[in-house]
Amino acid sequence: MAERTAKVSRNTLETQITVSVNIDGTGQFKADTGVPFLEHMMEQISRHGLIDLDIQAKGDNHIDDHHTVEDIGITLGQAFKEAVGDRKGIMRYGHAYCPLDEALSRVVIDFSGRPGLEMKVDFTRGNIGSFDTQLFWEFFQGFVNHAGVTLHVDNLKGFNAHHQAETIFKAFGRALRYALEIDARAANVMPSTKGCL
Repeated sequence: MAERTAKVSRNTLETQITVSVNIDGTGQFKADTGVPFLEHMMEQISRHGLIDLDIQAKGDNHIDDHHTVEDIGITLGQAFKEAVGDRKGIMRYGHAYCPLDEALSRVVIDFSGRPGLEMKVDFTRGNIGSFDTQLFWEFFQGFVNHAGVTLHVDNLKGFNAHHQAETIFKAFGRALRYALEIDARAANVMPSTKGCL
């Protein structure tokens, strides 16, 4: 099997971002983005998805974190799309439930080629430390639009906002891992009756 890796850079007047991804990694994570809480969440993707990630970003954080978070999502999506390639042989669908104390989240993903986000999360706080919880939607919207995936994110329980966020990202990592596993029974087959994704 060819290496499923990619390195993508995105440079705008607001942000300069480089993302490296190895889908078949061991969960190695490195990041320097100026947004520490997002880094903590992306490390969950790496560890629980067994995906190697290196994310370097410089942005206009003196204004706020919006552009940096959104553009990291966009660049991460582009890197996944490139690394996955034509999608032959993948399981395509992945889902996971992850708890953390009182919080429980479910994430379901389809590497369908069609971008779509359904996110039902009522964060109990508007900020986690200095991080604006509304930016999680921007991150995932950027990801799905550029990875070409359908993503459903539901926080089912939780009153601690940190726990709510962490269960979402752990479940996201697991769902990615399962969706991108190679199907031993159809290793070179497009997982669609249309013949393409």
